[in-house]
Amino acid sequence: MGDSITRAQVSADYVAMLRARLPEATVINAGVNYEPSSETVKRLDDVVGQDPDVVTVLIGTNDANFTLSPKLAQTLRKRWKLSADPTPESYAANLTTIARRLQDQTMARVALLSLPVIGEDLGSVPVRRTAEYSAIVQQVAADEGVTYLPLNERMTAYLEEQGRTPGTHYQELGRLPQTAAIQHFLLRRSLDAISRSRGLRLTTDTVHLNSRGARMVADLVEGFVTHSIARR
Repeated sequence: MGDSITRAQVSADYVAMLRARLPEATVINAGVNYEPSSETVKRLDDVVGQDPDVVTVLIGTNDANFTLSPKLAQTLRKRWKLSADPTPESYAANLTTIARRLQDQTMARVALLSLPVIGEDLGSVPVRRTAEYSAIVQQVAADEGVTYLPLNERMTAYLEEQGRTPGTHYQELGRLPQTAAIQHFLLRRSLDAISRSRGLRLTTDTVHLNSRGARMVADLVEGFVTHSIARR
């Protein structure tokens, strides 16, 4: 389950990577573009109805980005007809509901992933915000007895090891995703080529993932799935 990073229309497809790595498994992409965690809760019945063996949840980028981008906040309010603005408290409550219902209504092993980085400037407000929301994920996972997969920590460590200033910085107006989509769909440029041209290491537009970032997600999920199968 997830948002556009899972849906993978404008992000490298970690779900497709998993299908290739786990050919004997049925891997279902339950990602929805622009989705905040409050909307993920509303479609839990669809996931429960699949009778899954394993569920991984990568949600929260839009909740965090809501606090960073007034333009995206306006878009999310309008698109989802939100009755209340997303907050850290509501995010924690939504994740708790997701974890509990998946455990109560399925036999699946459940994992919550921490957030991918927003922007690649270490120490910046967007990167710190993803760390703050990832701490919420970790706490909910501990409280609900589900697995925590440390994506944010892995990405941050990688950027620290690289020690490079990114060529492109997070922009509140959201033009980077739009121009990346134009280059990808109209000009047929690969997501990795777009990422390289912008001097980015893990993302194409400071939010959506290039293949390196997607592989980090796939690595964590594959390890969790393989371990879960071995325990059955």
